[in-house]
Amino acid sequence: MAESKARNTDERYSKLTIGVCPDQWGVWFPNDDKQIHWETALDEMAEAGFSVMETGPFGYFPKDAGRLKEEMDKRGFRVVAGTGWGILHKPEAWADTEKTFREIAETHAAVGAEYIVHLPPLFRDDKTWEFTDDRTLSTEAWNAYIEYADRLGRIMKEDYGLQMVLHPHGDSHIETPEDIDRIFQATDPDYVGFCLDTGHVVYGGGDPVELCRKYPERISYVHIKAMDEGLVKQAHDEDWPFGLAVAKGCSVRPPAGAPDMPPLIEAHADLDKELYVV
Repeated sequence: MAESKARNTDERYSKLTIGVCPDQWGVWFPNDDKQIHWETALDEMAEAGFSVMETGPFGYFPKDAGRLKEEMDKRGFRVVAGTGWGILHKPEAWADTEKTFREIAETHAAVGAEYIVHLPPLFRDDKTWEFTDDRTLSTEAWNAYIEYADRLGRIMKEDYGLQMVLHPHGDSHIETPEDIDRIFQATDPDYVGFCLDTGHVVYGGGDPVELCRKYPERISYVHIKAMDEGLVKQAHDEDWPFGLAVAKGCSVRPPAGAPDMPPLIEAHADLDKELYVV
């Protein structure tokens, strides 16, 4: 096992803790024949020097808390977050969303995690790229989104001791700066935080550094990603599905692409708070 590099010894950056998640190993789904086996991924992540884990799609790693902790412990990992997809803008979907997140929360609270990342369902299928929902939410649907986001965040906090953070995503209803503003302005900060995914913010036309300055109190958790701005423009001009944009190379490895990493890291340091940067 390589030496952990989760913390910078420079005092200015010492509150930023670097973590890893399966997405960095090309894992989007709990099960997919094209994905690397979870044990191989864990071994490689540990060998690379990571020691802080966001577990990614629920079911990729073992769901049983005891088994999950055993596998993480023997490789020197500390689990800090889990993730889940769940519909919030349709009242009829609430029961399934609540059930899903309670299962994820139960496992992750038992292994000492601190966060649950809520990923918004996409309005296009991420494999077939067919539309599965309206691109734009009605006022009624937005109101439901806010109501159920607050409700889910409250359950996560009060029942499991976990902070829920909403995650922006290409081809979702939290994508553009206007969408993100609406979330910040309408949700309860006691129950709803924000996962600043820098790549998805850029893909949606936003500026992650500006978000750090505009809403410092709402940035609770960070995903570091970067995008090829030329391909982002082409994707929007030609209305590519997000999955196609990724397949064509839109998502790039930092420090290539946007956002520019040095000012972004400075903006994170300026927040002067404990942050997991995954």
